[in-house]
Amino acid sequence: MKRLVKSTKPADGDQRKKAKKVICYPNDSINIKYWHNYQIARLDLVKVKEIIIPPRDAKCFEIKAGNFFRIESVDGPQVGDLNIFNLSNLEEKFYSGKTRALHGTHLSTGDQMWSTLPYLRPLTTITYDTLDWYGFDQDGGSVHDVIGTRCDPYTANMLSRSNYHYCCHSNLTRALVNEKKLNVEEAESLIHDVLNVFMCTGFTKDTHQYFMKASPVRPGDYLEFFAEIDILGILSACPGGDCSTDHSSDKAQCYPLKVSIFQTQSNALEEWASPKVSNYNRVHGL
Repeated sequence: MKRLVKSTKPADGDQRKKAKKVICYPNDSINIKYWHNYQIARLDLVKVKEIIIPPRDAKCFEIKAGNFFRIESVDGPQVGDLNIFNLSNLEEKFYSGKTRALHGTHLSTGDQMWSTLPYLRPLTTITYDTLDWYGFDQDGGSVHDVIGTRCDPYTANMLSRSNYHYCCHSNLTRALVNEKKLNVEEAESLIHDVLNVFMCTGFTKDTHQYFMKASPVRPGDYLEFFAEIDILGILSACPGGDCSTDHSSDKAQCYPLKVSIFQTQSNALEEWASPKVSNYNRVHGL
């Protein structure tokens, strides 16, 4: 329910609310052409690099197109905030809103992370998820959401007058500054809404407010991706730990996260090629 209802319900109000729902973006036409090849290729992976993301910090990593990477829980339940960019063009970055519209509120095996307009193409494809068993729980919660924004110091300051410097927004920004030698203003304008890896979230059934609860992730769990293009990733180990109580403080128990990068020894991807940017012709449109 909305908190403040001032209007009078019309006589046909109940009837209006019975309108048939229509899926805004039917995704039946999204064909992952090489899905079977990905599944063959991932069975013959060789690790080529490993990055440890310290608690309450973020790091950048590069993935070449055609390689796989995993985000893994190592020491304890921990959630992470993930940004993805085109390695050679930081203006092409993850579009969480369109990804949510296409795949739903939470991502898992077989879903893709789409890039911003005017590019609109898959940046990654999720090829395996050890938490896909979770589904949706009794509260409507699920894992790996694209409904929440990264925790940030501005909202924390607005709500509690705090000045906390290790929110995921801050961590992601600092990591991009260090990696690309940008000034803070440039980097901050590029940081975007995230894939909340391992975070368990949903909307309350009464007020439909965004909620979080203890993540079901445990050491050894991982989310695996296939890089559709050359990408720059940034991962922040959230200062909320498993996000069971808070997500912007030094009080929560936090753990590191691990990013592992893999090449395949299989020939299953010999015919694979990176997806092209949108073929929408805007010359006579926009």
